[in-house]
Amino acid sequence: MKLKKTNVFIAVILFSSICFSQQLPQFSQYMFNTISVNPAYAGSRETLNVTALHRSQWLGIERGPTTQTLSIHAPLQNEKIGLGFSAINDAPGFENFAFIYADFSYTIKTGEKTKLAFGLKGGLTHYNLDQVFLNDPTVVEDPFFGNYSNRWNPNIGVGAYWHSNRWYLGLSAPRVINTDYNQTESSDGITFVAQERIGYFFTGGYVFNLGESTKFKPSFLVKATNGAPLSIDLTSHFLIKDKFWIGGSYRYNVNTASLAALADFQITKELRIGYSYDHYISSLRPFVNGTHEVILIYEVFKTKRIKSPRYF
Repeated sequence: MKLKKTNVFIAVILFSSICFSQQLPQFSQYMFNTISVNPAYAGSRETLNVTALHRSQWLGIERGPTTQTLSIHAPLQNEKIGLGFSAINDAPGFENFAFIYADFSYTIKTGEKTKLAFGLKGGLTHYNLDQVFLNDPTVVEDPFFGNYSNRWNPNIGVGAYWHSNRWYLGLSAPRVINTDYNQTESSDGITFVAQERIGYFFTGGYVFNLGESTKFKPSFLVKATNGAPLSIDLTSHFLIKDKFWIGGSYRYNVNTASLAALADFQITKELRIGYSYDHYISSLRPFVNGTHEVILIYEVFKTKRIKSPRYF
């Protein structure tokens, strides 16, 4: 009985995404994984950056959503051009998405200490449904999902990233082509659609000095997707002795809300590890226990190349 209830709960979540629109996965540590949503970020770290992230969502639910990302980006020798690569594996329940994209950015100076970068993203998205879900009569009837797409679909994205060594603002649309993954009409005339729609990401942050060894960095992310609720993330970090980040965040949309605790540690000049835990405070709370997220960042440290401290 417990397994059946779990499957029904996952089915309800899946129906929500199929009847409306599929969204890109969203991360609690978005401020350290900006390349996944904004191609203009490519090369902005002024050195080779490799970031890996794993997210396990809705603990306590069988086949709860999991996401893995890997990104690599760096500036070219003239420093105006940045190139990157990002891959995302997203499994929200019985749906499976794979995103493989390349990133290009071009940066111009807008002041003595400010830069504005424009970015392009291009690549492929793969979508399919688990066969175990399609064959389970306790969840849905197979005919409703008979025409789902099990193939690679191309897409492109755009972005802008304006920043100094103390603040940043970003605006991007990482997927601008609408793609239908499933369109099946049932006997009563209802059409079920799994559609990737254009989504807009607006990000920003600022670093304040609180003393010789402490800094304070608030940041935000606003996500708007046609056919989905507006999502807002508000985050604040304290950076202690340029080694240890600690903070918290609040995420809200019409359907759910959560609080998160975040911590990052600079192990060496090249290597940093971070962790966050999300606690749901909305109607999902009786069904789920929370979300774990781990991030690992490696950078090639070259003193001559990096001209200023990088806080984002």
